Amino acid sequence: MRLTILGSGTNVHPTRAAAGYLVQTDQTFLLDFGPRTLMNLLKTGTDRHRIRHILFSHFHADHFSDFITFFFDQVFYSRFVGKRPDLTLIGPRGTRRLFGVILKTFPGFNAAAFRVSIREVSDRSFWLGQTRITPHTVVHSPRLHCVGYRIEHGGKVLVYSGDTQYCESLVRLCRRADVAALDCSFPANRPGPGHMHAGDCGRVAREAGVRRLILSHFYPVAERYNVKKQAGQQFRGRIIRGRDLMKVTV
Repeated sequence: MRLTILGSGTNVHPTRAAAGYLVQTDQTFLLDFGPRTLMNLLKTGTDRHRIRHILFSHFHADHFSDFITFFFDQVFYSRFVGKRPDLTLIGPRGTRRLFGVILKTFPGFNAAAFRVSIREVSDRSFWLGQTRITPHTVVHSPRLHCVGYRIEHGGKVLVYSGDTQYCESLVRLCRRADVAALDCSFPANRPGPGHMHAGDCGRVAREAGVRRLILSHFYPVAERYNVKKQAGQQFRGRIIRGRDLMKVTV
């Protein structure tokens, strides 16, 4: 199982793309699709016209807005260039409503020469080929259903937290994961609302028995502090400060 970080920042980060991750198992799929991640996807050399599944953690714009550019590209490709497989959009409650509106109202989006399926998930495992996906509700925004994802393939476990505060459901999701990519929006000494700081990330990794911790989703303030050291005050395992286009073998 391979993970490529397409975006390790936030919507307005000056040097990092926003949230987005490419996962390759027996399947190739995306976790979130924030602004500027599409261009990083192109840099990986991945054939974007073969991607069949996109999983969303929630629908703040920094986690899904590049889907619009991506889908416009796929409509053009499918009509005038070549065939592509059907596309499935997967996410928490609200996914059908949001993408139903987007697909019906954006000019030309209803002309795609492939089928689009929309699936809502919550706290129940499902399979993409030989890859098991377990979404789990996490605590982020009171007005949104937000999920993290546990991905299991070939005896390895990868967890993506999405945006979240520290919560017991996240600890359970991360239990004995080989790699956990967690929301490290803020330094421990400058915490902010709705997200974890570096100390929280270390605490989750320690309590869950994670093998490798990846810190990601940095707000600009996090760049001014040693968040890796702060997380290390809670967690003695391997800690990686994520960056755009970083590749990780799980």
